[in-house]
Amino acid sequence: MEQYHSLVREVLETGVEKKDRTGVGTISMFGAQRKYDLRQGFPLLTTKKVRFDGILRELLWFLKGSTNINDGLHEFTPIWDAWADPNGELGPIYGYQWRKWEKFTEDGKGGYVKSHIDQIQQAIDTIKKNPDSRRIIVSAWNVADIERMKLPPCHAFFQFYVAAGRLDLQLYQRSADVALGVPFNIASYAALLMMVAQECNLEPGIFTHTTGDTHIYLNHIEGLKKQLERTEFPLPTLKIAKKPFWDLKYEDFELQNYEHHPFIKFAVAV
Repeated sequence: MEQYHSLVREVLETGVEKKDRTGVGTISMFGAQRKYDLRQGFPLLTTKKVRFDGILRELLWFLKGSTNINDGLHEFTPIWDAWADPNGELGPIYGYQWRKWEKFTEDGKGGYVKSHIDQIQQAIDTIKKNPDSRRIIVSAWNVADIERMKLPPCHAFFQFYVAAGRLDLQLYQRSADVALGVPFNIASYAALLMMVAQECNLEPGIFTHTTGDTHIYLNHIEGLKKQLERTEFPLPTLKIAKKPFWDLKYEDFELQNYEHHPFIKFAVAV
């Protein structure tokens, strides 16, 4: 995971101080890219403990199309608690856009009929039927729904790429919290890449992480400097049960040989 550590150093060394929505303040740079080859191991940080159980539960929650933390998320991880309304609702965020993107078609009577597009299934179908397509994209950035979301998508859209029996994935993330969010995003999309590759009988290859506003909150700097002083351990392995994509449950994933340094606490900027 030297790629991640080099990103931390780059922001610390070249970033500029900026004010931000939360009021905490950041050191920020614009436009970064790192590549993680899943054939070399599962990209989960070892210089601090990362809660992969929370990452996996959030990913599976997204894939259900869920938008309420009480739908199998809140009892396991508080990731979204700070943004949910009193009923646990977050509005049409990631899961809704991935699985239920709203579509309106004319009904022939001067009105419109509402339906939904399952972008995840559409992507899987395209990989299987037309792997050379340059349109295998899933977007969470629905301009019409932004104001209805409690938090607009940070990881905005991603694209699959098939070549030589290998499946790659690139994510564009408009806003990247280097200390807290980025390690989660890397592991989450790496797991998604592995799930889709297995479903499509392809080898999981390279996850490319492209970030826009790439920032470190001022109250995270000391923790990250401490993390950079630590020696990396070998990357762990993620095993996934041989099941159809939509049948996979939390219990079907096994993180093996995850050796890590102690947890570092970073405050969440809301």
